[in-house]
Amino acid sequence: MSLPNKLIAILVTLAVSQTGFVLVSQAQSVGLGTPISESQLTDFDQIAGPDGSGLPAGSGTALQGQAVFETQCAVCHALGGEGSSAATVLVGGDMHSEGTPLRTVGSYWPYASTLFDYIRRAMPATAPKSLSDVEVYQVTAYVLYLNGIIDQYKLLNSDSLTEIDMPNKDGFIDFSQTQ
Repeated sequence: MSLPNKLIAILVTLAVSQTGFVLVSQAQSVGLGTPISESQLTDFDQIAGPDGSGLPAGSGTALQGQAVFETQCAVCHALGGEGSSAATVLVGGDMHSEGTPLRTVGSYWPYASTLFDYIRRAMPATAPKSLSDVEVYQVTAYVLYLNGIIDQYKLLNSDSLTEIDMPNKDGFIDFSQTQ
C-alpha cells in the first residue's frame, strides 16, 4: 500500500472511531445536577400576563409599598424613583421627546401586570424573587403612585391591577399572533 493510501486509511479509521466515541458519549448521561420536581418547577413559572393570568393572591397599596421600597429598592432607584442612571430611573420619561426617549414605568410600559411580573421575578437585583407576593403588590402600587398613575390608597390585587390604564398602553403593536 502506498503512503497516500496508508494516510487515507488512517484518517478514515480515526474518523470512524471518533464517530463511535461521540455516539457512545452522547448515550451516557453527563451526571450534572439533579432532576427537578413539578413543585420546584412552579417556582420558576411565575409569569403574570396582561390579562391577569398568573397573578397570585395578595394585595397592597402605595402607602404600604413605600416602606418596602425604601428598604429594598431605593439603594438603586433612589427614594423618589429618580435612579442614578437611565437603567435605574423609574419615574418621568417621555416617549415622544425629540431626543432619545427615557423609557420608564410611566412612559413606556404598556401594562401594570408587566411591572408586577418584573418586580416579582427580578427584583431586588441583589436578591431576585425574595419579595413576598404581598410585598410585590405593595411595591408595584408605590411605583405606579410615583408615576402619578394611581393614588396612594388604591388597593392593588389580581383584579384591580389589570384594570389600570398605563399611559403607553397603545404604544405597542402585538405581533405575537401573526405569522
